[in-house]
Amino acid sequence: MTVSATSGSRSAGPGGAAGPPGPARVLAALETVRDPELDEPVTSLGFVASCTVTPDGDAQVRLRLPTYFCAPNFAFLMVADAYDAVSATPGVRRAEIVLEDHFASDAINGGVAARAGFAQSFDGEAVGELHELRADFLRKAVMAGTDQVCRPLLAAGTDPASLPGMTLGEVPPSAALQRLRERRAELGLPAGDDAWLLIDPKTGEPVRPDSLRMHLGRARLTRTSLEANGSICRGMLEHRYDNTAGLGHKPQAEEDQ
Repeated sequence: MTVSATSGSRSAGPGGAAGPPGPARVLAALETVRDPELDEPVTSLGFVASCTVTPDGDAQVRLRLPTYFCAPNFAFLMVADAYDAVSATPGVRRAEIVLEDHFASDAINGGVAARAGFAQSFDGEAVGELHELRADFLRKAVMAGTDQVCRPLLAAGTDPASLPGMTLGEVPPSAALQRLRERRAELGLPAGDDAWLLIDPKTGEPVRPDSLRMHLGRARLTRTSLEANGSICRGMLEHRYDNTAGLGHKPQAEEDQ
């Protein structure tokens, strides 16, 4: 028997500790996989169409995207990250990630399954791997996260001029702060309590007081851009799949809380 969860249905409960995982545990692993451009989990965005696990521990996840022509480099990163996350789930013997309804599905699915890398999967079309692209999107996530952390501080009356001298340890704990720490750590940037709150996401250098206004403006613009693109992608996905919710999908209002 194959235990499964499909879009629009409830997932089965987790499997026993000694046996294969249930779909719920695989979905929990997929929550760590993000759309690189939007910096949101593929589950929350509704990109997970189905998830099945056999009694032997063979897991299959089917992913879907808002359009047939979504950028293949973004799609490849999500499929490859999903493969890594599912493969690392305790009890999974074999992982298969299937991207559906995409013009490059065959190249992406075959390349990820063969662990071939992006350049080899798109031989003659790609100029290299996607490490720098991933880093660029992480830097944008750091900028957006900076705005998400600073806005409540300013709304509470914090003097903007004091922000360049503030450390992460001086900021009240929040989900936004934790996410900012995680994104900075992924880039190898300072993320401990003694790290400056405002830094250049490329160099890690602290932001000077005379650059404060520009830095906060860039952070705000980056955050609003990510949120707008996320809203557009959700709308396009809902239209494409006739409002059929993906597994783990969360409306944007709930995701922003």
